[in-house]
Amino acid sequence: MSEPIDAARRRAIAPVICYPNDTLPKVPLGLYQAARATAQKIDEVIAAPREAAHFRVPAGHFFRISSIEGPQVGDLNLWNADDLTERFYSGKSRALHGTHLTVGERMWSSFPTLRPMATVIEDTLGWYGIDEFGGSVHDVIGTRCDPYTHNLLAGGQYHHCCHSNLTRALADATGMSLTQAEPHVHDVLNVFMCTGFTRDTGQYFMKASPVRPGDYLEFFAEINLLGALSACPGGDCSSEHSSDTAACYPLLIEVFAPADGALDGWQSPPPNGYDRSHGR
Repeated sequence: MSEPIDAARRRAIAPVICYPNDTLPKVPLGLYQAARATAQKIDEVIAAPREAAHFRVPAGHFFRISSIEGPQVGDLNLWNADDLTERFYSGKSRALHGTHLTVGERMWSSFPTLRPMATVIEDTLGWYGIDEFGGSVHDVIGTRCDPYTHNLLAGGQYHHCCHSNLTRALADATGMSLTQAEPHVHDVLNVFMCTGFTRDTGQYFMKASPVRPGDYLEFFAEINLLGALSACPGGDCSSEHSSDTAACYPLLIEVFAPADGALDGWQSPPPNGYDRSHGR
């Protein structure tokens, strides 16, 4: 089909940001970072290569995800520890902040609560920015590698993709069966993963993560959290995922408790204030 005569004019129309975020609740980043400076470590968990680990973080505490042995990406799920129906909403987090998260940005929860679950307070890969291919780090655009898409595209039964890893981790954390746990597993924050969209076809791409041992992403827990982190079978995602061929490494999750009085005046955010009448 030929282009219309006004094609160039239509393409030249300036974009409009869908959700201007300057009216979002302000992040008290200075308070969080000051409290973190005196916080004490109270727990740690290792997500083994091609496996997932679960962890709990009380509201007002901190957690850090670290690369410890080699370049590795991780798929992160978060739930309200007291109500699994409230979980991380990657699509709305993307709409509010952009395709990749960094310091001062938040992981928002699902409807009807839609409130901050966790706030990024430190990111040692914050220097990366957006590269010449349009790639950046810590994305909220990918879903998670899963056995269903793997079967669709390649055939076979692969059980150590992130979806299955997270399902097992949640089942272990809660005592649910795999069948009960699986519907709670959701789209992820791809920690350390470097991704973007191709300019010519608009396809989601991945490339070798810039993460190195010692790098970390750190969060403040806004509500009581149950988390699960999968050390992706793709390793640094430089070539493929959902396979046993990539070099994979563990990821470390650490939890820190604030000192008494360090967060004076802070309150956990309430659920969203919409009245849920939906016009009736």
